[in-house]
Amino acid sequence: MHASTMERPSCLPRSSKMNSYITNAISDFFFKYETPRQVLVQNRRVGVVCRLIQLGVLAYIIGWVFIYEKGYQSTDTAVSSVFTKMKGVGYTKVDGEERVWDMVDYVFPEQGDSSFVVMTNYIITKGQKMGKCPELAEPRYLCNSDSDCERGIIERTGHGHMTGKCVGNTTKTCEVVAWCPVEDDRKIPDPALLMSAENHTLFIKNSVTFPAYGVKRSNLVEGIDNQYIKSCVYDPTTSPLCPIFRLGDLVQLSGFNFATIAKMGGAIGIVIDWTCNLDYDQSKCKPIYTFHGLYGNPNETDMARASVGYNFRYAKHYMEDKQEKRTLLKVFGIRFDIIVRSVARKFDIIPTLTAIGSGVGIFGVATVVCDLILLYLLPKREFYNNMKFKVTETVEQEPLDEFSSEK
Repeated sequence: MHASTMERPSCLPRSSKMNSYITNAISDFFFKYETPRQVLVQNRRVGVVCRLIQLGVLAYIIGWVFIYEKGYQSTDTAVSSVFTKMKGVGYTKVDGEERVWDMVDYVFPEQGDSSFVVMTNYIITKGQKMGKCPELAEPRYLCNSDSDCERGIIERTGHGHMTGKCVGNTTKTCEVVAWCPVEDDRKIPDPALLMSAENHTLFIKNSVTFPAYGVKRSNLVEGIDNQYIKSCVYDPTTSPLCPIFRLGDLVQLSGFNFATIAKMGGAIGIVIDWTCNLDYDQSKCKPIYTFHGLYGNPNETDMARASVGYNFRYAKHYMEDKQEKRTLLKVFGIRFDIIVRSVARKFDIIPTLTAIGSGVGIFGVATVVCDLILLYLLPKREFYNNMKFKVTETVEQEPLDEFSSEK
């Protein structure tokens, strides 16, 4: 008995074909380049439209992106600090009493912050002490009997706590527990008592740092020394870099009238603008001052508005004959808010390449528009469609199908 053997078909040809196909596919992927076919269309109208769109895109890239928006530069905002100093002396004579007001008396707060108030007018109530006294003779406080004054009620706009009594000889008002005598602010001094504040001066010191570029600047730029500061006063034309400002000039440059705003008070914004191109020398990075009337009474017609002006109250407490007393002042003043606005720019290759790349991509808009015109709007659109798109027959049998059919 002997064993018979049967020869099996060899798999070598199939494996060889598979390896050859894979090798060719990898070779084609790495060593062959494909490019889309382009069709040159001889049509003047479409050509003009294409060039006009491309010209518009080019103007947008150069004019807007690079020149106006500085798309080739990176930007940074500054870390800044501001402190101020007021100088000037005011003089008043009220009811025969003379008084001198220096910066400690009329500037609030006195630490030199970037936001502060300069007093220009006031109503003073001296010698107030805690006790019982009648309210002001206003219609809301008038009474005929104690029943008109409900005990324990505190009016939101009143001066104290009602005792439930109606007091007075000719004009009767409700009695309150309050700082007596109560303040009477119904008549505001006109003209303002501290009109001399118009000649006070404001010194502003501002420093900025652009951390991304390591640049530090101050509004005391090159050429501003102690000798210059002693004699200069800001003027937008002759001395635009002087850091000393006359209050009357600030009010005028903001669009207000000093006599009007001094009576009722208001608010003015001082903007220090640092817009610097650090591709140039740092010495060219200088501040620009602008002034804006934020709140006040520039026109007499504004008197019809509610809550015109700016005011607040503060008191000075003291002891007299072992009793606490205070002097109350209702202050009308001009509030100054110093705002620093900053941006620094410098050339950077990354935003430059980004701007160029986005611009090149936008050029494709011209191709899309022209294709729409050719394929859908022109009379010969069928002809252009056949020229642009090449339709091939379907391949029914792939090379790998031969492999799967072999056994």
